[in-house]
Amino acid sequence: MTRLLASLLLALGLLAGCSDGSDKSADPDPTPSASTTPPAPAKPAPRPKPGTCHSLSYDAAVAPTFDAKTVSCKAKHTAETFFVGTLDTVVDGHLVTVDSDRVQQQVSSACPRELAGFLGGSAEDLRLSMLSTVWFSPTVEQSDEGQDWFRCEVIAIGGPEELLLLDGPTKGVLGTDAGRATYGMCGTAKPGAKDFERVACARSHSWRAVGTVDVRPGKGGAYPGAEAASDAGQSTCEDTVRDLADDPLKFTWGYEWPNKKQWSAGQHYGFCWAPEA
Repeated sequence: MTRLLASLLLALGLLAGCSDGSDKSADPDPTPSASTTPPAPAKPAPRPKPGTCHSLSYDAAVAPTFDAKTVSCKAKHTAETFFVGTLDTVVDGHLVTVDSDRVQQQVSSACPRELAGFLGGSAEDLRLSMLSTVWFSPTVEQSDEGQDWFRCEVIAIGGPEELLLLDGPTKGVLGTDAGRATYGMCGTAKPGAKDFERVACARSHSWRAVGTVDVRPGKGGAYPGAEAASDAGQSTCEDTVRDLADDPLKFTWGYEWPNKKQWSAGQHYGFCWAPEA
């Protein structure tokens, strides 16, 4: 018997003990039945609100659910809730669980879509930044209690498996020079070098990503292969960095193309890199 059905039957008194068919009124000394007051229904948990901030670790940020407390956005924090939506858990007239692929795909498409408008700037600015979004939905137990929200959080990747502390509100931040400088994508060395690590430009760095190049997919949208991906951006990146160089006849540039794993994750473009002046 499902928990919902059992609750309904209890409310209707249909799960009382079975009768043995005897006449209770004929009992000379009937035992009085105890009178109980049904418990009040649990108060639903509050719905998350946009504009709240949280101090999340990297591991907590990549988990499907979390219970981190809200902190003041003026205090140290690594995540800001920028959008709260409502889950659609009905498919063809049937309820699906909150952790189903159908529901999670809804959230995974909604949050990146909302992020671009929230941060401001251009699509290229977002590609060249270390700002990203993670999302959370209720646990299965919370969903059973009626919670139907999902929340989108903006985070900044500071370095490998590390979040950067957010420097105040992030709304519209990529529409400003200061925001692009702080949250831009930089490197500790030339891309491809042994000691290269991708870091936020607020951290110590020696190279900066200055442009992107779309890579044409292979047959059926598949990864085109490393050679094709590499060829796609060589001349474009050289021209991009030449235009930014102080001396167009003497400059250094780099191109980083997506590998198969990155392609599968949705990165269908490469990065043009230039040494930081």
